[in-house]
Amino acid sequence: MATALDSWHDIIRNGDASALDTLIADDAVFHSPVVHTPQVGKAIVVKYLTAAANVLLDGSFKYLREMVDERQAMLEFQVTLDDIVINGVDHIRWNDNNQIIEFKVWVRPLKGMQKLHQAMAEQLQT
Repeated sequence: MATALDSWHDIIRNGDASALDTLIADDAVFHSPVVHTPQVGKAIVVKYLTAAANVLLDGSFKYLREMVDERQAMLEFQVTLDDIVINGVDHIRWNDNNQIIEFKVWVRPLKGMQKLHQAMAEQLQT
């Protein structure tokens, strides 16, 4: 049986966020590196992750390393936006039903976070 992490990697590999609707739990929480309050609930988490997929999955996005536990993973990524190399970490937790219950993102450097914030704001407004 595929785990939530396997399903997440399929989304990244295929660049298709449509599978998020079944992957994200109803009570999931998203922690943005820019927004100071957690975003709670399936609809808003899917919205943020879909926007992130639209911004980041441009061909340069790649995971560099993973630390995986029974029900969580930390995935270090790298992506280039407008010649700015951005490094970050996705911390993903999932439940017994292999649905993501928490998704937390850290990003560096500041210039990269600002670029990502701008691109995500544009996506979320549409």
